Order: sequence, then structure tokens, then C-alpha cells
Amino acid sequence: MGIQRNETQITDLRVDTYLLALAPPQNDPMKQQIQLNQIDANGIHFSYLECGSGPIALCVHGFPDSAHTWRFLMPALAKAGFRAIAPFTRGYAPTSLAPDDCYQTGARAADVNALHEALGGDENAVLIGHDWGASTALTAAANAPQRWHRVVAMSVPPVLILRKALDGNLAQIKRSWYMFYFQSALAEIAIPANDYALIEMLWEDWSPGFKSKDDLENFKKCVSSPSHLKAALGYYRASLGNGKKIETYNALETKGLEPLIQPTLYLHGKNDGCIGVELAQEARNTCP
Repeated sequence: MGIQRNETQITDLRVDTYLLALAPPQNDPMKQQIQLNQIDANGIHFSYLECGSGPIALCVHGFPDSAHTWRFLMPALAKAGFRAIAPFTRGYAPTSLAPDDCYQTGARAADVNALHEALGGDENAVLIGHDWGASTALTAAANAPQRWHRVVAMSVPPVLILRKALDGNLAQIKRSWYMFYFQSALAEIAIPANDYALIEMLWEDWSPGFKSKDDLENFKKCVSSPSHLKAALGYYRASLGNGKKIETYNALETKGLEPLIQPTLYLHGKNDGCIGVELAQEARNTCP
């Protein structure tokens, strides 16, 4: 990854466009080597995409995304000598629902560290997360620094920065309206209505200029059943509402508030319509 120190970069492009820029040529044989595999970890039956060999580079997606979000980055990671792994996170089909019905950040962090173990990862592994995957990655790395040599987080800054913004940054509160709306059962009706028009609108607002047709279709497959859609919404309900929490996972989240000791890169798009760039500026204090 070539990261030598902790740093924050404010990029001109939305992270999704940034990933597109890393896409190999269409005739590149590496593009054909992404495989779908399965593994059990932390009580979850995970499906994951895999490409390449070497130290693990675990890529964790967010919302409204899927493991396929990383399809352009994975061949580049493989070329760089990594075994790129992109799991469908708990509750996102074809990964199983959580048997404990828990979708909080600590649970996902435990999943990530369990995947490192199950996949035979070593101390040279790299952890990469976008959106919910960013908070997952930061929490997982704080709790198991021996597992993750370097960390990359995209689009969502450390949780204390976001909490502060939701407490008084009116512009960010307005941008985050959907997080509050998702607490309602109405969201389970509104999201699939009109062929997921609400999700398409969010893509347009959050990633101006990015064409999301393929990513939207991939997301729809992950949440096409009501139970999987409810699981995806469970991430928000555990964060801001009355979603189920487990004390063991609460402890992981508390540890996750601490600054990382690993070299950490934070990326954020200047035109990001979901999280204001001013929050990324604050992240410099966490990733100096």
C-alpha cells in the first residue's frame, strides 16, 4: 500500500470514482481471477470475493454497497502482491443473517478479526473499509493491532467526529436525514418501492456524477429479501436507535474509540454528498 505514516487525504473525487481509476484494462487477465468463496467465522457463514495471493488485504463494504464494490480495486491489490478479500458483511446476502440478530459496529469488527483468523492472515495483513466498512475497520484494528499492519478508511471519519457533528453540525444533520429515517419500519417499505428509487436517489446525492447502475443492482441482490433488508437497516438501528447490542461487542466499540497505532490512511471526496468535507478536516487530528 505504500503508507508510511498516518495521514488524511481530501481527494477531488468521490471514493467510488477513485476506485474506478484503479480499474485494470478490460483485457487484463487479472480481472477474470476474482472468485466467490465461502467460510465460517464468528458464527456467520460468509460469502466473499477473492483475488490474488500474498498477505491479506481485507476490503469491507458499506451501504448501499456490496462486496462487488471492490471489483476494480481487487485486481490492483493482487498485482501489488496481496490476497484481496472482500466479504459480503453480516446480513448482506449471500452471507447469512446474524444468528444473534446483532448488527452493531462491534459485531462487524469481531467478524473482521475472525475472518483474519479463519483465512490464515498474518501480521502483514492490510484492512480497508468504506462507509460502514470504515468504522468497522477502525474498530477491528484498534482491538487487534497485531493482526493489521496498515489501515485504510474511506468516506466516514472516526466515530467521535461523526457523533460530534450529529450533535450540532446542522449541515451534517441535514445530510444524515436517512440515518434517522431508517429507524422507522417505513424504511423497509420505502427502500424497495419503485425499484429502489430511494437508493438510486441516495447514490445521486452522495456521489455526484458517478453512474451507479451496476452497484445498485448488486446492492438490490443483497437485500432482496425482507430479512436481509432489515439486517442492512440494523446497522443504523444499532448505531442510533434501539437495535440489539451485546456487551462483548460494546466493549470492542469502546476500545475502538482509541487512536490506532498502525499507519493509517483516511480518504474523503471533496464532493462527497453524504459526509461533509469539514468532518474529514477534523479527521486530521486523529490521523495526523
